[in-house]
Amino acid sequence: MNGFSINIFLRILLLTASTIAGVEVWRLLGPIPGLAIIALICLQIYGMYYYMNRINRKLTLFLESIRYEDFSIRFSADNKMGKSFQALNYQFNEVLEAFRQTRAEKEANLKYIDTIVQHISIGVLSFDAEGRIELINPAAFRLLGIYRLRNIAELKSAHPDLPELLLQVHSGNKILYRTRNEQQLSIHAATVRLQGRLVKLISLQNIHAELQQKELEAWQNLTKILRHEIMNSVTPIVSLISTMQDIIEQDIASDSHQQEAITDLMEALETIKSRSKGIMNFVNAYRDYTTLPKPQFTDVNIKELLTVVSNLLQSDLKQAGIYYQFEVDSAGAEIHADSAQLQMVLINLIRNAMDALEHTARPEIKITATMTTHNQVCIAIADNGPGIDADAINKIFIPFYTTKRKGSGIGLSLSQQIIQLHGGQLKVDSTSNNGTTFNVILTTV
Repeated sequence: MNGFSINIFLRILLLTASTIAGVEVWRLLGPIPGLAIIALICLQIYGMYYYMNRINRKLTLFLESIRYEDFSIRFSADNKMGKSFQALNYQFNEVLEAFRQTRAEKEANLKYIDTIVQHISIGVLSFDAEGRIELINPAAFRLLGIYRLRNIAELKSAHPDLPELLLQVHSGNKILYRTRNEQQLSIHAATVRLQGRLVKLISLQNIHAELQQKELEAWQNLTKILRHEIMNSVTPIVSLISTMQDIIEQDIASDSHQQEAITDLMEALETIKSRSKGIMNFVNAYRDYTTLPKPQFTDVNIKELLTVVSNLLQSDLKQAGIYYQFEVDSAGAEIHADSAQLQMVLINLIRNAMDALEHTARPEIKITATMTTHNQVCIAIADNGPGIDADAINKIFIPFYTTKRKGSGIGLSLSQQIIQLHGGQLKVDSTSNNGTTFNVILTTV
């Protein structure tokens, strides 16, 4: 017999003895002593009830621990009451430990997922049907150019059309959105139901570099095809013209009666030959655009790079009467780049600025290299010229397009390709009659 059964038996035996004694006391000594015995009996009955109700209290405490997720409670205070209580306490503790382990695994998984969401480069945000933000990671803040967001409606100040697009995009669909700083965002939407309410999950990815790369490849392929077809057509013409010139000089020139006609024919052939060679030279000028070698990366000091470029152009700048200066925020800043190719880009941008200042009263070119908060350096080439028209500014990076009378339209396209090969960006900021600034953005070492 276990301790619990013995305890119950003894309590029942004591209660029986107290009852018999109470009857005898009532009969022999009167009601007052009898009432005292009855009170003692009631107290024993309450004690037995409280003792037997301990299992209910233990079960209630166990269920409350699960309800409020308080798995730190241990059941062991009444182990001395017998094997049945020991087994019950053991099972309670085992169940609570299983719940504790499950919660710990759940919290670890949630922390792991949260760490991934916070560190991935793809922007992630979620919001409910009312537009209230439930989750947003640093990448989303960076891509949207904001530092705080509590409701989708707050995006209107920075992106007027974006809140409506995010609310209307259907689950599984993708849309493209262009930000004010010319970033192309790919937006993908998904909808999940959490505890009976709908939550929309949005992912944001900047595909501006990928689109530029595809555009560059398309222009390169087109240029290769045009160059191949033009060269195949013009080369035989030049060859035939040379043959015709030889025939005229050797076989027809001796006839004096046709000398004037022969002279006219020779001049015509020479003109055709000259223009054909001009076309061939023009086409060959675009060979570098389609066959640009890969950069040979080394650690390049920004100040030394700008000093070399400035020294190369100093004479031309002085002759043109252009005030020129450059500043570098951090003299020791370095980038991982091909020095020769970057020199080519900077020289081209400075020469473009010099051409733009041809009719400016007090021409100035200022170059500044500043560090940004994202381990990047921005080299800005600014002039105080007439600026670029709104119609032209969206076309200046297109191959063959030029605003110059003698330009080939390849310089800026080639410069943009070089910067893209360096993993950077080439941007322009210009308004009519307010100067132009080209920004070369590269990652520092």
